[in-house]
Formats: sequence, C-alpha cells, structure tokens
Amino acid sequence: MNLTSKQRAYLGGQANTMDAIFQIGKSSLTPEMVTALDEAIEKRELIKVSVLKNCADDPGEIAQMIAERTRSEVVKVIGKKIILFRQAKKNSKYELPGK
Repeated sequence: MNLTSKQRAYLGGQANTMDAIFQIGKSSLTPEMVTALDEAIEKRELIKVSVLKNCADDPGEIAQMIAERTRSEVVKVIGKKIILFRQAKKNSKYELPGK
C-alpha cells in the first residue's frame, strides 16, 4: 500500500498531537525493538517514534528499515521524529482520503 500525498498529510495531522511512544537510542534497531514496534503498530495503526541524539544512524534510514520489517508505511520523518502507519484489516480508526 502506497500512501498518496493527501493521505500522508492527513495522517501527519493526526499524529501532530501524539507523543512518541518509542525512543531509539545508542543501540539503534534491535530485533526486540522491531517486535515491539510491530505490536504497537498492530494495536494503534499510527505511531510516532523518536530518535535520540546518541543514535548514530540517520532517522530516514531507520524509518525505512522499520517500515520494511513491520510492513508499514513511513508517513513522515521530521528531524528526529518518525511517523509510521499500517492500516488495520478490520475496524480501522483512520478513514484515509481518496479511498
């Protein structure tokens, strides 16, 4: 599923008021972190992740790796914040524009 720019803008707006529920630090992406992120995306559909200053990896690259491993979409990467989305198969909380 590829998001359109309108859908990305909508989801970015929804994520504006959200707090980051995960922080990626010095150890970067571990298998345990990916599993936890996958479970959170399954429950919430839309999550925000913060990359700490002590993480040497690029937030854009981290976002792509998370998206590949969790089968989700990168909505936005703003500075050190990553917004990820994967629509639930049933009873989605988010009605995407243009669907």
